[in-house]
Amino acid sequence: MGKRALIKVQYIIMAARGRKIPKQVLEIFDRYVENNVRHLNKDEAVEMLQSEFGLSTEQADNMFETFDKDHNGIMSVWEFQQFYQCVGNSAQEMVNKFQEMDKDNSGLLDMEEAREGLKTLTAGGGRALEDKEIEFFLKSTAGDDNMIDLGKFAGLLFRLKLYKGPQ
Repeated sequence: MGKRALIKVQYIIMAARGRKIPKQVLEIFDRYVENNVRHLNKDEAVEMLQSEFGLSTEQADNMFETFDKDHNGIMSVWEFQQFYQCVGNSAQEMVNKFQEMDKDNSGLLDMEEAREGLKTLTAGGGRALEDKEIEFFLKSTAGDDNMIDLGKFAGLLFRLKLYKGPQ
């Protein structure tokens, strides 16, 4: 089965499960699709991320690599929905916060930069994070190299938005 056929099957299965893609997600994504096939190759997806969310080529490429969950070089509408749920219309705010925290301008947050930055952020309930919570988020986000790229940072901010902390 080819990639297009597989994606179409995935779309049908997800639709059959009653999972609807929000209208706003479809409106953005469908501006870039051809022949009503709801997937974008990497170049098309990067162009969309740049045009719609104001990301640089490098930032858009990083987001593509992060949200191309099956690593097939194609962004499906479902993968884009994940991106949109995490980042939404606040992509530029997220990038600005990342760059503010990236003191050495390396394009990556080391553990100390991330730790200091997390001290300035709040959890979903609006309260400051405790040190043990910061350490948890750092360990669950950083890669084997103890670095956090923009894509991982997007996921971290999404988890923080949902996190309510101990009750």
